[in-house]
Amino acid sequence: MAEGCSNIMIKQNPSFIKVKGTQFILDGQPYYFVGTNLWYGAYLGSPGKTGDRERLKKELDELLSAGITNLRVCAASEESEMTCAIKPAFQKAPGVYDEELLEGLDYLLSEMGKRNMHAVLFINNYWQWTGGTAQYNAWSKGNKIPDPDNPQEGYEQFMDYSSEFYLNKEAQEFFNNYIRMIVARKNKFTGEVYSNDPVIMAWELANEPRPGRSLDIIKTADVFYNWIDKTAKLIHSLDTNHLVTTGNEGLAGSLQSEEIFIKMHESEYIDFATIHLWPKNWGWFDALKADETYPCTKENAIEYFNKHMDYGRKLNKPVTLEEFGIPRDLEKFNA
Repeated sequence: MAEGCSNIMIKQNPSFIKVKGTQFILDGQPYYFVGTNLWYGAYLGSPGKTGDRERLKKELDELLSAGITNLRVCAASEESEMTCAIKPAFQKAPGVYDEELLEGLDYLLSEMGKRNMHAVLFINNYWQWTGGTAQYNAWSKGNKIPDPDNPQEGYEQFMDYSSEFYLNKEAQEFFNNYIRMIVARKNKFTGEVYSNDPVIMAWELANEPRPGRSLDIIKTADVFYNWIDKTAKLIHSLDTNHLVTTGNEGLAGSLQSEEIFIKMHESEYIDFATIHLWPKNWGWFDALKADETYPCTKENAIEYFNKHMDYGRKLNKPVTLEEFGIPRDLEKFNA
């Protein structure tokens, strides 16, 4: 990376990324990108105890030198007593925000803009590590969340509790208030309101939203579709410039149902679909038996990818593979 990269300025009169059929478009041309997750970017950008702006700029420069121009970033977290919930959180209680983390997000976006990078911002989470839908439920209900990292409680109880969010109007309004705040926020470093910031590619409703581990809690998938539709509609009503997507994993996050995956992305307010690919988590790959399990894993991964490309064509919308990974070196972390 040439010295002085941090002084690259965003081009004049930049446009926003749009979709046309299954294609992303930027400045009238097809937009292709290599991306990665930098979920902690706002934490590094913070002036508070988690911040390290020199590290952040170095990481952005290294990513850019590798051809990575699109980053998926955590733009919301909710303070929680769950074991693995990150601290600090963007939101300490409903409507009570951590200004240092929000400034960290401002700083991240300003530095990305200097490098002509784009951001996908996810603003909720089905899982525990940012608080997410479960914490919104707890704020509304005033009860304890089943902690998935507590062996006495576990993931099944947690997933059921997290899924109750789709039925909880008060919890959803807490979340909607966060949406209203973040979309209208003015960046301290650029003076740009988020809804007008061309660095942002898309808002993502949540990290890996699922209808649940079954439909037992919400009874019908229509409850899930309705939440997606009305939440995406709210964002588009506040922000006419940016795309909106779900953050879903694909079939793995859709009860293995093609119908559920397609219907959740059929909303006119959802601009493109997302998928994730985690062969170990899904039981395809065993790092301790790599030679035995890799060939089948490769076949499954290709089939999974191709299926979702077919779904994208049915939807006539782009599909992005935004998370994937496989353990190496027998899952050891030796230097």
